[in-house]
Amino acid sequence: MEWSLERMREWVAGGMQSVRECESSALGTALCLVLLFVWYCYRVGCEHSVPTLRGGFSGSETRGVASGVGAAAALLAADGLGRGGGAKGRQLGGAAGEELNGFAYCQSPECFRCARPGEGLNQRLYHSLQEYAKRYTWAGMGRVHKGVREQGRYLLCSRPSIQKPEVFFLPDLPSAPFFSREAQKHDVELLERSYPALLAEFESVYRLPPARSGSGLPPGWKANSTPRGQWWTFYLVNQGTPLALNARRCPRTWRVLGQLRTFVANNVFGNACFSVLSPGATISEHYGPTNVRLRCHLGLKVPSGCELVVGGEPQCWSEGSCLLFDDSFLHTAFHEGTAEDGPRVVFMVDLWHPNVAAAERQALDYIFTPGR
Repeated sequence: MEWSLERMREWVAGGMQSVRECESSALGTALCLVLLFVWYCYRVGCEHSVPTLRGGFSGSETRGVASGVGAAAALLAADGLGRGGGAKGRQLGGAAGEELNGFAYCQSPECFRCARPGEGLNQRLYHSLQEYAKRYTWAGMGRVHKGVREQGRYLLCSRPSIQKPEVFFLPDLPSAPFFSREAQKHDVELLERSYPALLAEFESVYRLPPARSGSGLPPGWKANSTPRGQWWTFYLVNQGTPLALNARRCPRTWRVLGQLRTFVANNVFGNACFSVLSPGATISEHYGPTNVRLRCHLGLKVPSGCELVVGGEPQCWSEGSCLLFDDSFLHTAFHEGTAEDGPRVVFMVDLWHPNVAAAERQALDYIFTPGR
């Protein structure tokens, strides 16, 4: 039974009256303590209710985000494909786009995929951080402040580098191409337990007939640019924006996403999708947009001859197991098997880097909220 705040207050008031009537007794003291404890638990529950997959802020706070940083967030809609991504000017994103076949295509001439970030972007990031600090606090913002202040130093230099996030670099984070599964043990184990369900839902959306005549793609799938072969993706969340049509087709996968503790669900750096690489395909070397996340690949179908190379280190996927890597390092993937081997399939989801503190996550969610 749900209790309104007013009913709870009336109940507590009645209980306190009972306490006053027998306050001299030990029973009255015990009852008082019980009532105070129940009231405390109720208030804590109201103040710390679990957010939805999408919402990290309340409605009034979201309006503040949209008015203060919505335009800047639209510029930051980078999905980690870098220069090897889709066609220029076509971006999966938020409300600014037009939905077609389950995806929103960017209509902004300033989206990040079409224009490199510069000093104007740095100024908008700093302005957004100042807004956040005024609304909340500067406590715990040292690294975020340093990262925003020194983006030019980290991102705009033209020298080659093994790690070079294309949008935002948080300094002083431990860096490595690959991370142990212990870095996000709960979520890795949850994904691996869910392997049969995710594989079954992949099969259901992969085998659908083409969305329209002349198209080889089933509904909801996107073809990405590759130097050779084919690379398809089916997004449930793209750059922090859920894709409702795709999510409805994969209800069990969607529930798994909601159970993850560290999914980057509330900013443009968060993605979740099925990723298919055909035999003979190669994904061009590229950098992801940030080092604040770890990209997790759960192997669903892994023929021989498939490999992921991050920061010069090669790793092979395994069916039913997760690989955690920092995609701000230069990375590529390829499938050198034959047509008889079939495609390589992974479920990809972005998790927070384990050394990004809770206060920093909240600030980054605010600064990089998807445009609405």
